[in-house]
Amino acid sequence: MTAVQRIVIENCAIATVDADDTEYASGHVVIAGNRIESLGAGPAPQGLQDVVRRIDATGHLVTPGLVNTHHHYYQWITRGLATDHNLFNWLVALYPTWARIDEEMVYAAAQGSLAMMARGGVTTAMDHHYVFPKDSGDLSGAIIRAARETGVRFTLARGSMDRSEKDGGLPPDFAVETLEGALAATEATVKEHHDSSFDAMTQVAVAPCSPFSVSTELLREGAELARRLGVRLHTHGSETVEEEQFCKELFGMGPTDYFESTGWLGEDVWMAHCVHMNDSDIAAFARTKTGVAHCPSSNARLAAGIARVPDMLAAGVPVGLGVDGTASNESGELHTELRNALLINRLGAHREAALNARQALRLGTYGGAQVLGRAAETGSLEAGKLADLVLWKLDTLAHASIADPVTALVFGAAAPVTASFVNGRQIVENSRLLHVDEDAVARSTRAQAQRLARIAAQG
Repeated sequence: MTAVQRIVIENCAIATVDADDTEYASGHVVIAGNRIESLGAGPAPQGLQDVVRRIDATGHLVTPGLVNTHHHYYQWITRGLATDHNLFNWLVALYPTWARIDEEMVYAAAQGSLAMMARGGVTTAMDHHYVFPKDSGDLSGAIIRAARETGVRFTLARGSMDRSEKDGGLPPDFAVETLEGALAATEATVKEHHDSSFDAMTQVAVAPCSPFSVSTELLREGAELARRLGVRLHTHGSETVEEEQFCKELFGMGPTDYFESTGWLGEDVWMAHCVHMNDSDIAAFARTKTGVAHCPSSNARLAAGIARVPDMLAAGVPVGLGVDGTASNESGELHTELRNALLINRLGAHREAALNARQALRLGTYGGAQVLGRAAETGSLEAGKLADLVLWKLDTLAHASIADPVTALVFGAAAPVTASFVNGRQIVENSRLLHVDEDAVARSTRAQAQRLARIAAQG
């Protein structure tokens, strides 16, 4: 029987983000295989066997890896467009271009999106992909392949749209699937790719896009499909005032009531944005344990508003952070969302009491694991959990004069990632990917962005 190999990380500050927010000013973490074996104050225990590597992490903060809860990877190749639009106008402007994507484009865009997140401390990523043009190839397979190559833990939210312009929706008629086709393709994707095991690297969720691009039948039958298959559900919700007006005009009720009427509230559901939520909406999410993916930079980019995150947290709503697609958050980074979530929420009603540094870190780690249904496995540093963790370098000019390391990470400039581990395997060293050629990805994404632009221009 092969012995379990151990990696020892020592002399670092540690923020565990466990239930007690345990922290160590100077401590250690022992990785055994793909699990965290032990952690605590001071140096690692003497006499550990099969130690293959020791890391002196002086000057670093170790945290759980960041968890991204909402994204659209294909948008990496349409960054910088429609920069002065609100959500509905932005969608109308970009849907005709997005409807021209193919497998080669989606693979390159997924590589770019994943690379940017992983080099900035993301260890668990997701993608909500809902644009499936006819004869465009195996888009889901391309995204999953890119995630596997990057080395991150991954959830594919297999999206869909069946409400086009002719039905009163926003997407062009040629950019949507049929109800039957979307359900069948989603089920096939779950059966081919979803892994329900504790240390799964790939999972799949059922994810019709939004109330203004999806029929009531697709929402209802999608929820039934997800629960029959035992997977999670994801969609966009309450993102803008226009969406609320749309739902009231079409369905005679606001988004939250509409979602509840179609089976879309529950502890197996998480929704992106949730900006325009009243007290009863928040109470419904709390009662049902429906999760929220908070995307502060994207919400600001599209002038959607400020989500009531402090009120959600106080009510017991699970909340994580999301990059969102890079056509509405060109940076493509999640670690900067820790700071942006804190700052933007302080512009709201709660002002300086809205969020603090540790709450922001929790949103980006444990909160994200909660909404993805993986809090038992990852999201905090605890013995027995998966070895998904990040070493942030905080002893350089950018952070060295800030005494508290968590404050330095959240309030300070984007911190360099000295090392990032997923499932016990290192995927980043000194802010560079170890298993993907970043320069080649940059060239590929530029070429595919130019190709898509040419195709879209031809009409």
